[in-house]
Amino acid sequence: MKGFRFTQFVPTQDPEKNTFDNLLNIFLQLVTMTGGDVAEALSWLTNLDNRYNMTNPGYGIGDFIEDLKSKGYLTEENQKGEFKITGKSEQTIRKSALEEIFGKLKRGKSGQHKTTHSGQGEERGTDRRAYEFGDNLDQIALTDSLRNAQANHGFSGDYLLTEDDLEVVENEFRSQTSTVLMIDISHSMILYGEDRITPAKKVAMALAELIKTRYPKDTLDIIVFGNDAWQIEIKDLPYLQVGPYHTNTVAGLELAMDLLRRRKNPNKQIFMITDGKPTCLKVGIKYYKNAFGIDSKILGETLKLAAQCRKLKIPVTTFMIASDPYLKEFVKEFTKVNNGNAYYSSLKGLGDLIFEDYRRNRTKRF
Repeated sequence: MKGFRFTQFVPTQDPEKNTFDNLLNIFLQLVTMTGGDVAEALSWLTNLDNRYNMTNPGYGIGDFIEDLKSKGYLTEENQKGEFKITGKSEQTIRKSALEEIFGKLKRGKSGQHKTTHSGQGEERGTDRRAYEFGDNLDQIALTDSLRNAQANHGFSGDYLLTEDDLEVVENEFRSQTSTVLMIDISHSMILYGEDRITPAKKVAMALAELIKTRYPKDTLDIIVFGNDAWQIEIKDLPYLQVGPYHTNTVAGLELAMDLLRRRKNPNKQIFMITDGKPTCLKVGIKYYKNAFGIDSKILGETLKLAAQCRKLKIPVTTFMIASDPYLKEFVKEFTKVNNGNAYYSSLKGLGDLIFEDYRRNRTKRF
């Protein structure tokens, strides 16, 4: 009997490569936590190595640093001669965040999210209709058309396939969405011994990478808000840090609305990640601040913008990573005025909630 006999294949292990990959994953996590401070991240990594023996006599942290430079993850080419991460590192961090937060998507259905609208889309659907002049030939459902021809004309010697027999597959219409992600960088995001800013950054990086790779026609703008609000680039996310700021939600919403006015997509939405109430308002060139309770003046301006967003059909989804009763009352009132959504999320479930809301909002027109 001829055939093949297969034996078990055991691939050779490269200890140095495995060590580098493991250290790289930890290093990039530390860089995100330190706001892009490479020196501090390497110091933490060295301490972790001393405690958990992550390296071996043949490959140490010094070798790892040299590999980071040779492989293009680190550079010293700057005026101060300091270690800086490169664009390759920034992209790797985003991909890592995507795998960590949205990794379960790989087990789901492939392809982009679809709406219930059919039309001149890009992906073949399941609906059938009669052929119309102008339909593309690649839309013709061949099997269904042949079946119609047999039913209409039988198996005569002259087999006929006419225009009336043809059926086409409807392409499903894909919506495009413009999203603004607002991240609170007020001081409370690192208070009480809880690092809330790092998970927020990871979610932002994962969402950015998801949109760039799976929904390239969608847009994502990222803004941060403290005493003021300003837009940041996706590449700036690893370096984002909390400042000694209050929470000027009004400034964040004003900037978000301004950015969305420039977008031509039919669907527009705002995601806001915060852990507290609005405590700051800019009046002229001065700041009006009150961190004690919910200030009626600040609340009034915040709700006014919520109503404006609703009028412009821009829903605001608030992800409140705190659960104080009076904060819930603020979010409840804000959401009611805007007709948006609100979630009281732990840091662990933040990414899942944001993805689910993003996916849901892509499938409807506001």
